[in-house]
Amino acid sequence: MAYFLGVDTGGTYTDAVIVDEAADRVIGSAKSLTTRGDLALGIGRAVDAALAQSGVQPAQVALVSLSTTLATNALVEGQGGRVALIFVGFDDDDLERGGLTESLKGDPVVKLAGGHTHAGTEAAPLDMVALEAQLRELGPQVMGFAVAARFATRNAAHEVAIRDLIRRVTARPVTCSHELSAQLNGPKRALTAVLNARLIGMIDRLVAACERHLFAIGIEAPLMVVRGDGALISAAMVRERPIETILSGPAASIVGARWLTGASDALVSDIGGTTTDLALILSGSPLLSSKGARVDSMLTHVRAFAVRSVAIGGD
Repeated sequence: MAYFLGVDTGGTYTDAVIVDEAADRVIGSAKSLTTRGDLALGIGRAVDAALAQSGVQPAQVALVSLSTTLATNALVEGQGGRVALIFVGFDDDDLERGGLTESLKGDPVVKLAGGHTHAGTEAAPLDMVALEAQLRELGPQVMGFAVAARFATRNAAHEVAIRDLIRRVTARPVTCSHELSAQLNGPKRALTAVLNARLIGMIDRLVAACERHLFAIGIEAPLMVVRGDGALISAAMVRERPIETILSGPAASIVGARWLTGASDALVSDIGGTTTDLALILSGSPLLSSKGARVDSMLTHVRAFAVRSVAIGGD
């Protein structure tokens, strides 16, 4: 017999449930205020109370699933760390496309000649010497970097070279656009990379807080995180790609609503303390976004359910 632990950390509350796999039902649940100063406190209170209610011992937990709206809330509220965008082979007009300038919110942009053609051949060489000087100046001013080069989906060599230089010179986290999406539309890939870089510190703190409490009470089960399309990814992967957690909370709500009600066609409304999220279930399956996850006015390359997320919360 297996028991699963589900944890959802929202902007206001953190919830925990224990699911009995064999009986296919929730046997314990609890709620605690989300403790922004130390997320482990709120997570711990909810988890401990849910375990106590269910009578399940920590060693009996076979899987832990974590969902969250923290990333979505941060983007809607304009929060997150300060980042720098290295924009290769693009011009000023490209910065205005897809809400990229708006999402940067004044964060620095370094425009470089370079990138590749649609055939994957080098459009112009990189000036790595000039870039290194700029990186040494920017390193202490930002918490991470995003790198987007023209047609990096055809040839990622320039993004990889810049990534390696950033790591060597600044030791800061760096996100390359080709690592997040294989789709065309460079400015949209750049936006996705910027948002990912901005969220790295926040999601790392959340995962670390959850891991600390699980370790402290003796849960050795693997920790997985709910993606925006309802799939589960490892905690290690989400630390590198926190952008995958935007719409994680709503995705968990949609899957949960389908499981709890058995409804094959439904409108799901998830009203939290910070955002209200709306989605459709049609013919038994949540509707996927054909254009990528949208948060407020920002459209990304992240695969996700078709969720409309607005900054209207319960409090």
